[in-house]
Amino acid sequence: MIELAHYWYFTIFVLGTVIGSFLNVVIYRLHTGRSVNGRSHCMSCGETLQWYELFPVVSYLVLHARCRTCGAYIPLRYLTVELLTGLTFLLLFTLFAPNYIAFLFHAVLLSVLIVISVYDLRHTIIPDELTTAVGGLAFVSLVLEYVLMDHALGVFYNLVSGISAGGFLFFLWYVSKGKWIGLGDAKLALPLGIIAGTSGALSMIVLSFWIGAALSVSLLLLGMLLKKGKTVLPFACAGLTMKSEVPFAPFLILGFLLAHLFHVDIFVITSHLIPL
Repeated sequence: MIELAHYWYFTIFVLGTVIGSFLNVVIYRLHTGRSVNGRSHCMSCGETLQWYELFPVVSYLVLHARCRTCGAYIPLRYLTVELLTGLTFLLLFTLFAPNYIAFLFHAVLLSVLIVISVYDLRHTIIPDELTTAVGGLAFVSLVLEYVLMDHALGVFYNLVSGISAGGFLFFLWYVSKGKWIGLGDAKLALPLGIIAGTSGALSMIVLSFWIGAALSVSLLLLGMLLKKGKTVLPFACAGLTMKSEVPFAPFLILGFLLAHLFHVDIFVITSHLIPL
């Protein structure tokens, strides 16, 4: 039984890295006019990659992060996305097996959220089609809750939670004229709030601001300590300074994952920090 369990964990991890490899293609080609069905090639010399160069994680390590033809450096984010997706699939399998409907739903959801996170870090924008995909999954979650649990009132509460989360960020966007938060973040908060539900939507929003503030301040302090004046954001093309536009979607998604998957409750946290 132990060996069989190890087999399943290994299989799920490999499946995740394969999906992660595809997500890298989507991230790179989205809004470039290139089809995601085209053959993979080196971004420097244009040489079409051979089949043995396409193994997730393994090929990157064997090739020492270099193109076999021209020797150009392959960005670390490709390996990171593959490993992250593989580990994410492992986590979901641990959390939801043998409920394979829940596993499949969350595997698709988190795959889309990984693309959103990396794309936002690189371009500080969330493509509407990706937000629409999350919206479609939020609709599926409502249908599943109604069909499997016959809980119409719960569906209503989840809708209110999503509208409240999205409405709050939309308010911040409107008042600040886009300086505090992006419109894309408000759009994304709506379906995430629906999926998180009444027990998670508020925690998702608060945690996302806590995480964003903590990480941004930490990176700025690191830049000051290193006396470089700016710190490079992971996966991003530009450095981080006091005037930088910091992508918020990764923080919103981290807050969502903590609240939805791990049931982190801000009221529990604050009750320990501020005892009555």
